[in-house]
Amino acid sequence: MSSSFKALDLFGSGPHRFCMGEQGLYTVALRAFGDPSIPGSAAFGTLELEVVVRGRLTASSDSALWTLRDAIKAQATHPATAGTLVDHHGRSWTGMTLVKFDELDRVDRGRVVSVGYEARFRMLAG
Repeated sequence: MSSSFKALDLFGSGPHRFCMGEQGLYTVALRAFGDPSIPGSAAFGTLELEVVVRGRLTASSDSALWTLRDAIKAQATHPATAGTLVDHHGRSWTGMTLVKFDELDRVDRGRVVSVGYEARFRMLAG
């Protein structure tokens, strides 16, 4: 099974893995409201679901690698458009939005041209 976002194979050119972001409640220490003597924390709702994809894009040439990079970046739109994110084991998350795409510090060149990346998807509230 292959992974996808909005039915597009964005990560299949190279190895990649999916992991879950923080899960649980969004909390703030009460002392953050100006009085350091107030103990404890307050919960302000659940954290937005986040799924992170980390991997390497691989291509036969620099221009082909740019095409892969641009295809991912094109999914970070404003206004945001949500879609279904599917991992390579068939687990799917609906209503996900690409919120951040980071490339690692360099492009590696050998038999293939490649760059490491991290793509963050969130189920945006509201």
